[in-house]
Amino acid sequence: MPDYLDDLRLAHVLADAADAATMDRFKALDLKVETKPDMTPVSEADKAAEELIRGHLQRARPRDAILGEEYGVEGTGPRRWVIDPIDGTKNYVRGVPVWATLIALMEAGEGGYRPVVGVVSAPALGRRWWAAKGHGAFSGRSLTSASRLQVSRVSRLADASFAYSSLGGWEEQGRLDGFLDLTRAVWRTRAYGDFWPYMMVAEGSVDLCAEPELSLWDMAANAIIVTEAGGTFTGLDGRPGPHSGNAAASNGLLHDELLGYLNQRY
Repeated sequence: MPDYLDDLRLAHVLADAADAATMDRFKALDLKVETKPDMTPVSEADKAAEELIRGHLQRARPRDAILGEEYGVEGTGPRRWVIDPIDGTKNYVRGVPVWATLIALMEAGEGGYRPVVGVVSAPALGRRWWAAKGHGAFSGRSLTSASRLQVSRVSRLADASFAYSSLGGWEEQGRLDGFLDLTRAVWRTRAYGDFWPYMMVAEGSVDLCAEPELSLWDMAANAIIVTEAGGTFTGLDGRPGPHSGNAAASNGLLHDELLGYLNQRY
């Protein structure tokens, strides 16, 4: 079985390069921001970071395909790098430090592509999380200075902390009533947003999280980190992995209840 550690080391190199580029433009007064056709913002830093990562990959892994939020898919084959250059662009352009570069390697297998390496780097928070299939999940400043991640053991919904990004989208999908019922059933709710709830699930500081509408680049890195930390990552339909267009993540013990609430009136 491949150990993916060379790929993980490369993903850290990519994240280092992206961090330098994004931090250089964070809070810049002359940052250029455009609106994409789906009405979401994209900054010059998003584009520059993805171009930088693509350039590194084309030199280091020329046979691998690349899928990125800003420039789409390039190449074919059983291995595909999936990139979100800045997850949390709205935070980035407003000077909120909760944003990250998400880098994942997906490999073709039974049932389609599956994430085998993931790095989530949040330089404005001074945090980085990563995982490789079969090697566990970690957080720290570097590969050699890291602590292993483990999901919580909270087994009662009444004791659980539930994180999400916003209320938007739940009503459009007809899931708002179930979502609100879930918020009433748990001990605590917080809207940390974007990548961060998934990393908190992996760390064990949050027990469950969910989002109603996502793209593959929003989820691929998060999925491998959560699962390698001992948690469960599925779509709202219960399908394992980052392929459902939405996500539910938990410590595993609460996953059925999480999905039950979010699907109860759907």
